[in-house]
Amino acid sequence: MTSDWPAERRAIIRDATGVGIAVAAYGVVFGAQGVATGLSLAQTMTLSLLMFTGASQFALVGVVGAGGTGVAAALTALMLGARNALYGLRMAPLLGVTGAKRLLAAQWTIDESTAMALAREDHTDERAVRTAFWATGGSVYVFWNLSTLLGGLGAKALGDPRTLGLDAVIPAAFLALLWPRIRGREPWAIAVLSAAVAVLLTPVLRPGLPVLATALVAIIAGMWARNTPAPLASAPIHPEESVHDEGDATPRGGSA
Repeated sequence: MTSDWPAERRAIIRDATGVGIAVAAYGVVFGAQGVATGLSLAQTMTLSLLMFTGASQFALVGVVGAGGTGVAAALTALMLGARNALYGLRMAPLLGVTGAKRLLAAQWTIDESTAMALAREDHTDERAVRTAFWATGGSVYVFWNLSTLLGGLGAKALGDPRTLGLDAVIPAAFLALLWPRIRGREPWAIAVLSAAVAVLLTPVLRPGLPVLATALVAIIAGMWARNTPAPLASAPIHPEESVHDEGDATPRGGSA
């Protein structure tokens, strides 16, 4: 284990606090947008306190604000939040929590806490993973909810935040979340095709349904990639090599 664990622990907590402060900027935006779409401040705060997954929260208020049904909003939010369940499968054996503490661990299993914990998976001190997870999860939870409250209060003071163009905040926030994750030709192709499907379906489907339909693009792409065999690397053939007898390949001039 690390000989200077207290110093390492302070460094982890410092990094976790920085992540929480950075995420708070999105919380302010969500609080303002939630009130702008017609939710009360209490309803907006409930989403941050209980749902606590930014992408799903933005999706829900976006669908509601566009006039979509509650079912479409809930399904869209559920689809985007499903990844947290996969994070939970990865984090459960590392955290080793039991009892009621598992409920809190499940609530705090998000992108940031998972990334911070897994970044220390190979750390010499096994406490680093757990400290990074709990410190990051707690930091993001506190700052996210405080900033949601500030954004909601600010939106109420403004009257109708849409007059300031806050209706464009949700797509801008989604782009900011998505951009760092698009690396390589395949993710770009999926993103462009999904956007095209959404644009084509928006005039004919109710709000929220085009987003659900784009999930099929990712599913089909994943199935195609899974069923496509990887290309075999062909070994270079040298002129000085030949096959003398069946089942016996020996370079000319080489030893048997």
